[in-house]
Amino acid sequence: MNKSVIVPVHNSECWLDECLKSVWEQDFKQTMELSIFNDASKDGSAEIIAKWKVKLEDAGVPVVVGSNDSAQPRGVGFAKNQAIIQSSGTYLCFLDSDDVMMPQRVRLQHEAAIQHPNSIIGCQVRREPPESTARYTRWINNLTEEQLLTQVFTSHGPTVIMPTWFCSREWFYHVGKFDEGGKGVPEDLLFFYKHLQKGGGVLRVNRCLLLYRYHPQAATHSVHEETIWNHRVKFLEDRVLSTWTSFTIWNAGKQGKKLYRSLSPANRKKVTAFCDVDEKKIAKGFYTFEESEERPKPKIPICHFREATPPFIICVKQDLTGGAFETNLSMLNLKEGRDYYHFN
Repeated sequence: MNKSVIVPVHNSECWLDECLKSVWEQDFKQTMELSIFNDASKDGSAEIIAKWKVKLEDAGVPVVVGSNDSAQPRGVGFAKNQAIIQSSGTYLCFLDSDDVMMPQRVRLQHEAAIQHPNSIIGCQVRREPPESTARYTRWINNLTEEQLLTQVFTSHGPTVIMPTWFCSREWFYHVGKFDEGGKGVPEDLLFFYKHLQKGGGVLRVNRCLLLYRYHPQAATHSVHEETIWNHRVKFLEDRVLSTWTSFTIWNAGKQGKKLYRSLSPANRKKVTAFCDVDEKKIAKGFYTFEESEERPKPKIPICHFREATPPFIICVKQDLTGGAFETNLSMLNLKEGRDYYHFN
């Protein structure tokens, strides 16, 4: 088998039909298999899987089904790992049970993956319902090739989203499996970070190849914000701040101060200033780190962004100020990934 479509399932009966139909409708069925792991579903998911197993195998697509039959689900990291272990494809195509692939997805991502064996390949998506998470969807679909690697520290998470991932099995095992901690673990983000730490590339096929559903029950919503924040700070410190001797935090408000307080003592010492546009904040002159053990307590200057010295860690949300922030940033003629990184 050349390509395995990897589908973790947990109580997905309302979407599973459409999801599996989209596997059946792939225009490149030769040497493709479907690997499903049913993680303790209590609804009608098993029956839908059985029905599609027959249809797909009639169409020449082998289907491997595994299941956790205990009372408790083991979580999405475990389910994905199991689906991969039981599959045999040289390439892995990740699909969530509530999403729908366009017929060209496997073929086009496979072509890209052959050219880039150590990369995670993503694609553009269409959000359903269309207006949910509009900013996030714009971000996902419009990052440049460079930004796929430079904007990996933002609160949006991986620059290509997991249900669009396509990569080689060999590379997947080189990175190591998904974290199986279960509920509350951002297993996609942790895998993505490990992938980058091992020198993996990130690529996007610039075609909309997935219908990406938003609904409040999604597993994404069970991950604690603070957990993700801590992982992001640690990753930023390892990847960027370890190579910088000094830097400016762009945002003298809540987010900027929170980042400062979250840094290791060694990295806090590298912060030469906060910068901002807000005259009231700038008028204060400095930020005092009240929680500090040091005497006197550290005081960090606050200045206007035009007076500030790069490099910057930017804690301002993008695409939210009607372009005002983006205009200010572009005025400084800086290069992303060298002079600044976004940590919004």
